[in-house]
Amino acid sequence: MPDPAVATPRFVGRDRETAALRGALARPPAIVLVEGEAGIGKSRLLREWLAAPDQPTALVSVCPPLRESLTLGPIVDAFLGIERPLPSERLTELAGALRPLFPEWSTHLPPALPPLDDAKAARHRLFRALDELLRALRVDVLVLEDAHWADEVTLEFLLFVLSRQQSDGLSLVISYRPEEVDDGSLLLRLTSRLPAGVTQLRIALAPMRPDDTAALVSSMLDGNPISQEFTTFMHDRTGGVPLAVEESVRLMCDRADLVFRDGQWVRLRLRELQVPPTVRDSTRERVSRLSPAAQQVLRAAATLAERSSVDTIAMTAGLSPAASRGAIAEAAGAGVLDGDDRDRWRFRHVLAATAVYEAIPLTDRRQFHLLAGRALELLQPPPVARLAHHFREAGETTSWARYAEQGAELAMASGDHTKAVDLLVDLLSWSVLPPADRARVARTAGVAALGRREQVDEVYHRVVRTLRSVLGTPGLSARQQAEIRNPLGRLLITGGEAQAALRELEQAVANLDHDPFEAARAMTYLGWAYAGPWPASTHRRWLDRAADLAARIDSPAHRLNLDGNRAAALLMLGEEEAWDVVAGLPVDGPTAAERLDVARIHVNIGTGALIWGRYADAEEHLAVALRLAEAEQASRLQHNVRLEQANLAWNTGRWDGLAETAAALAEADRDRPAHYLGSVRLLARLAATAGRRRAAEEQFQLVLDESARLGAVDDTLEAAAALSRLWLTDGNSRRALRVTNEPLDTVRRKGIWVWATDLVPARIEALLAEGDAPAATRLADQFARGLRGRTAPAPRAALTLSRALLLTAAGDHARAATAYDRAARAWSALPRPYDALRARERQAEALLAQGRVEPGRELLAAQYEQLFRLGARGDADRVAQRLREHGAEVPRLWRGGRRGYGDQLSPRELDVVQLVVAGKTNRQISRILAKSPATVDQQLRAAMRKLKVNSRTALAVKAVEAGVFADEV
Repeated sequence: MPDPAVATPRFVGRDRETAALRGALARPPAIVLVEGEAGIGKSRLLREWLAAPDQPTALVSVCPPLRESLTLGPIVDAFLGIERPLPSERLTELAGALRPLFPEWSTHLPPALPPLDDAKAARHRLFRALDELLRALRVDVLVLEDAHWADEVTLEFLLFVLSRQQSDGLSLVISYRPEEVDDGSLLLRLTSRLPAGVTQLRIALAPMRPDDTAALVSSMLDGNPISQEFTTFMHDRTGGVPLAVEESVRLMCDRADLVFRDGQWVRLRLRELQVPPTVRDSTRERVSRLSPAAQQVLRAAATLAERSSVDTIAMTAGLSPAASRGAIAEAAGAGVLDGDDRDRWRFRHVLAATAVYEAIPLTDRRQFHLLAGRALELLQPPPVARLAHHFREAGETTSWARYAEQGAELAMASGDHTKAVDLLVDLLSWSVLPPADRARVARTAGVAALGRREQVDEVYHRVVRTLRSVLGTPGLSARQQAEIRNPLGRLLITGGEAQAALRELEQAVANLDHDPFEAARAMTYLGWAYAGPWPASTHRRWLDRAADLAARIDSPAHRLNLDGNRAAALLMLGEEEAWDVVAGLPVDGPTAAERLDVARIHVNIGTGALIWGRYADAEEHLAVALRLAEAEQASRLQHNVRLEQANLAWNTGRWDGLAETAAALAEADRDRPAHYLGSVRLLARLAATAGRRRAAEEQFQLVLDESARLGAVDDTLEAAAALSRLWLTDGNSRRALRVTNEPLDTVRRKGIWVWATDLVPARIEALLAEGDAPAATRLADQFARGLRGRTAPAPRAALTLSRALLLTAAGDHARAATAYDRAARAWSALPRPYDALRARERQAEALLAQGRVEPGRELLAAQYEQLFRLGARGDADRVAQRLREHGAEVPRLWRGGRRGYGDQLSPRELDVVQLVVAGKTNRQISRILAKSPATVDQQLRAAMRKLKVNSRTALAVKAVEAGVFADEV
């Protein structure tokens, strides 16, 4: 029998998977995931299904294995492959957003839409337009092959399509290699939280069984059977992977290694000659047997990496179209290349293309890429990401830079700022550009990085390193350096490198005169007092300079940005006039970008209000910020708001579920140091009040050390104060004093005493424990002078507490008891119940020290119960011990499980009463506690019944008199 004629293998061993695929897609909408390793047969399964008669209308897209794939490239290419006319009559004005992606359809698409400032909004609009196009074309199934190579925006579009599915809607079929899908890939979300009614199927293709391997080999060899020994050999050597089986058979036939004997095919020299262990080896050897022209065409096709026309392959191969067509026919006949109905060609298997490409000598690859780039430049529209890739590999820096910048521009227009950063940073890292071009690309990369949804990740670190490197380029002008330092400084703020950020911004400001808005914005950042050694007066001068520039800026959006950030910065400085600016700020905006800006401003104002102790104001501004952030789906901003709302809940005594919230926030914000440390600080507070001393100390120490390292000096104060109190409880007054030295120096140096709410009382206690009453008195006096003229309730309550501590140390217990009473009332007015209860505890101790045992014990017992119910179990245990020392019986309080409260107020009722005492209306209480008005009314009536009153005013008075919350109405 002559040498075997190798045929295309028959589709075998996948009957069950094919039936499952058809069944799922017969119940639309459906999502089918086809997963498996390279060469396992994913594409063949889909081709067989698509080739069956009476199939639904399918749009097929393939993700190429490029270093930088064009944003949404697979989806765009799939649409361009549709031969039917564009149904203009079924498109709305929204389809105008598609013009940048489909310039060749310009005569059929509606007019272009106005650009959006917010990248996320632009991306959402583009997704809606693509979805409309799918429906207009009446596409039933969208197929995405090799999704492990898909860009993030393409995967986001699939999630978007899936979220909009309705009955009989579009189905999705996605193939991918699971081993190449990262843990954080959006692919993993495609099977979670599916809309109701979506059919779900996951097909995991496994290697073929030995009998299927035999059937596949037989189908390639005239349908004649193969020997059992040959079957075992093939299955053992290939692992049952169809591609490996097919390639091995072709190689053996090329080498005349097969013989037909006794009615079946057997392999000669079964032990002596082995099947090449990898598809790469088999592919290279098979390709080497083709003609030189065919080998040249295959090298060109491997370089191009995507389906390409005969003309494009010919130019890349350096052959005439006629010679290339003959060579393509030869390669296709050998089963290496595969064509489609548009006469475009590519390798039948990616592994084979990779094998051929890697065999190209390095000295020749540059020429192939250069020719590929020149060929692709003739396409309309030019595939800029592919062009950047080819000219990069060709070493053609000028062309590479041009197409990389164009690709970055398109990526940013689609909302894919990460792709833009990758293109530009790659260009800056591996090319030699003229200084002016290098500066321009670096500035654009910095701006793109600021627009990323991710924060501090490897891309962030890479762009920061690159921008710093570019700043060292000889020949950059002062203006060019300033335009790089400006975004770099803002990036460093995001990364928590506060001190470094101020250095970059200070250097940038001096040379931003040509751009008043950017200069004013940089000055505003320099006016923020969170870092650096500057006193408040220096920060204030920067803010005043920014205000002078802002007055000359016409853009309302720019003025809003500057005014809002200036107001927040003034709050951080403790400047009373900030509240006048805050009063004039809007609570919404006309565009998505302005709404996000308004949201950020209100977050910062909420943070400032927390520092001042103006908790009602904080509640109001954070609610505005959250509403806008949720409306714009700004997840990072929502995390910021929720962290500050958690801080507000801590201060106002709403601790139920706070530990879980803090843990979730910490986990979500691990990539953002400042926010992560804020969540850890919240966990540390809860640990300290619960009596988990070791955890609290470790967490506060982490916050202190990391905040100091990052230069965020304002974040060191509370942690130092908390550690001081913990160590003072141990009797280690020297260590308690030492930990507050540097934070107090910071406050004194900057002159911002509104920051010292926690620090000053802790420092005074440590000084008194060390026997240095004069220093403690001087500190209290300095604190009072620093707060003069400022309506900052929290620092003023801390000042009252500090005065009481001094009276206790002087032995004047009667006046101390009165002072603690005033402090408790001041804390309650905020409301800040935990600190109010601690002040009442000190008041009780002062009464006991006077010899007024009975009222002291009664007051101490009241604080025990309230601390316990609040959740401060560690403090409650300490108070219980003091009660026992004074001969009092300590009641056993409920420590878990559901319970009734009898005539005692429940924790939920206490929350409501606390806010009534603070002067809140039922509607405000409903919003603050996230309860319905009916629930608030019910709990309010229950509290009034238990305290035997019949009005809100009487309830507040009775609550204060009973020691529930010490305050006056």
